Amino acid sequence: MTGVMADKRWAVLDPAVRPTDPEEYLRTALEWHFGAETGSRFWLERAKSLDFDPVHDVRTYDDLRLFPNIVDELRGIPVEDLVPQGYGPNPPAPKVFETGGTTGAPKRVILMPDWFESSINRMLAGPVFAGREPGNILIAAPTGPHKIGGQYDDVVKRQNTIKFTIDVDPRWVKKLISRGEHDQVKAYVEHVLDQIEHVLSSQHVGLLVITPPLLRACSGRPRLVELINAKVAVVFWGGAHMTADERFELSHLHFPNVRMVSRYNSAMILEGASERAGTGDGDHIVYDPYTPVVTFHVVDPETRETVEYGRRGQVVMNHISKGMFLPNNLERDSAVRVPGPEGQFGDSVADPRPVEKFGGERVIEGIY
Repeated sequence: MTGVMADKRWAVLDPAVRPTDPEEYLRTALEWHFGAETGSRFWLERAKSLDFDPVHDVRTYDDLRLFPNIVDELRGIPVEDLVPQGYGPNPPAPKVFETGGTTGAPKRVILMPDWFESSINRMLAGPVFAGREPGNILIAAPTGPHKIGGQYDDVVKRQNTIKFTIDVDPRWVKKLISRGEHDQVKAYVEHVLDQIEHVLSSQHVGLLVITPPLLRACSGRPRLVELINAKVAVVFWGGAHMTADERFELSHLHFPNVRMVSRYNSAMILEGASERAGTGDGDHIVYDPYTPVVTFHVVDPETRETVEYGRRGQVVMNHISKGMFLPNNLERDSAVRVPGPEGQFGDSVADPRPVEKFGGERVIEGIY
């Protein structure tokens, strides 16, 4: 290794190592993303329009509020412009994932191979897998440009298992809902359930990755209830919200033989927040982000002031890694602010759910 990548000061940005000093990590990341030799074309150009110096004026995570929320610009930026130049003149190709297009054209983010590999490592060490071999995986969730289902090729390769997928187009469902074509939505969901049932009735599946709306739909079809309880060991849900009451009903009344696990995901943070262990059946699930790389704070959407613990506010997310810098992103979700566990930096969140309007448009969750 030579040149920029060999510089030892960048070692703290290695995605395989969780940083222990948040402030040192932040300062180094800012030097990387706004350095003439290391920053991306996007951020080096965008810095010219900022009324502050990111390297010298941003000293703490609170100072990230100085940045404008640039995520809407990710709808049209060539993804090559997002790759930090520090990866060299011939950088490895990133994986490109998109949002669901809930409020307009989808936004695109990149996951550089080093970050993607470290993310898969954390997933395999987390509560869904937790040292167990769950067997084959059925992705009953959006794949294609969506991270929720687009990351499992690497998982099954590591585990020497098999991945099954079905066709799910969440953007089409959102269009149908926006036009009031609810009969078409119902017909589309039945079409998706037919595909899930066909795979489960003919194949060995240990892990079902699914969205809450589709899992609720499965609970209304007796044959699918029977198949999931008989075959599936773990249901991993995400991509849409689920209330504590719904989780209790699905876990105890419909799928009592299945262990259910979730993550709070957003394409804009490039990493899901883990479900805190020990949450009771009737309690709201608490999600802890992977800090200090991913940090949350929960704010009043009008004043942008931090709300008190136990109060609901809108979630602001920061993603600061070697491969991507996305600060001060006001997400489309509200959540209850919760203290993080010992050693965590920033807030944890509970009971996330979409706001009614975002960016002046009605939020349509649909099936994802």
